[in-house]
Amino acid sequence: MRVSLKDVAAHAGVSIKTVSNVVNNYQHVTPAMRERVQRSIDALGYRPNLAARHLRKGRTGIIALALPELGNPYFAELAAAVIDTAAEHDYIVLLDHTGGRREQEILVSQGFRARVIDGLILSPIELEAKDFRDREEPVPLVLLGEREYDLPYDHIAIDNVAAARAAVRHLVSLGRRRVAFIGARRGRSQPAQLRVQGWREELTAAGLPADGSLVAATDGWGHADGAAAMAHILDAGERPDAVFAYNDPMAIGAMRVLHERGLRVPEDIAVVGFDDVLEGRFSAVTLTSVSPDKAAIGRLAVESVLARLHDAAPEPRRIRADYRLVERESTLGRPSGVDGTGT
Repeated sequence: MRVSLKDVAAHAGVSIKTVSNVVNNYQHVTPAMRERVQRSIDALGYRPNLAARHLRKGRTGIIALALPELGNPYFAELAAAVIDTAAEHDYIVLLDHTGGRREQEILVSQGFRARVIDGLILSPIELEAKDFRDREEPVPLVLLGEREYDLPYDHIAIDNVAAARAAVRHLVSLGRRRVAFIGARRGRSQPAQLRVQGWREELTAAGLPADGSLVAATDGWGHADGAAAMAHILDAGERPDAVFAYNDPMAIGAMRVLHERGLRVPEDIAVVGFDDVLEGRFSAVTLTSVSPDKAAIGRLAVESVLARLHDAAPEPRRIRADYRLVERESTLGRPSGVDGTGT
């Protein structure tokens, strides 16, 4: 049997309005009264009807999150951060998988779920600015990812060029002079272009050549793509002493090929990834990686949507999320007596 506000009020010996004030976290309730009502809520197992609460406000209580790659660990961890933050605000998250396909990203961004969601968080891969300019859907939209758009929407991303430079700077500081880049996506991909730009700028700043023969383009960004790119560079007779990969799955794929070729990581070739996913922390050689603050990105995305819903946001913002370089065994080697997993 469902427990109602009336049942809680009778159990606590207070009015229904008082129970409602406690449930809705109104600030003027005294601590003693709040504790009294909460004891009755706990004793009866009362659960608020969040759907009804949202509907009274003309909302559904649902935020959509549209991502290009659900199989990518980075996006899985990012989705968890969005879901956790949304739950703190009594919202649930509807997950959409676009596959990075332009037609699907257009469908999502133009509001085909508008009747069932209060806001949309979208990580686009193929959409251009012109695809958004015809958007008439009033549902608040927040963009994630490193593509640059001059659009009236909140956009949350890290500085890809600076992050890539930090990765290459770390390798150069260790005495590496031939740094390869794998994952320069064939076709359009602004994030890949920005990371290649950071790779090139940092090598140039260090007085080292940005050798185009050490840049491997790929069609995808998975483990197999990283392995194929690493094999391509080695088979071409090029021998880098370090590799900077577009993301962690590619870096792990590259390390597998290096192992198969009898090359040691990091003694022969140091490897740095990007995204700091859990898998890299537990690979046979733990992976040095650029670590975006995924928890902050998820929190900022949800809070931006809710601010738009409550008309509490200023002009659309370009929000830079933090990142850091986490150094592990793939560049530093295994410290004696230390497991090297890093945090």
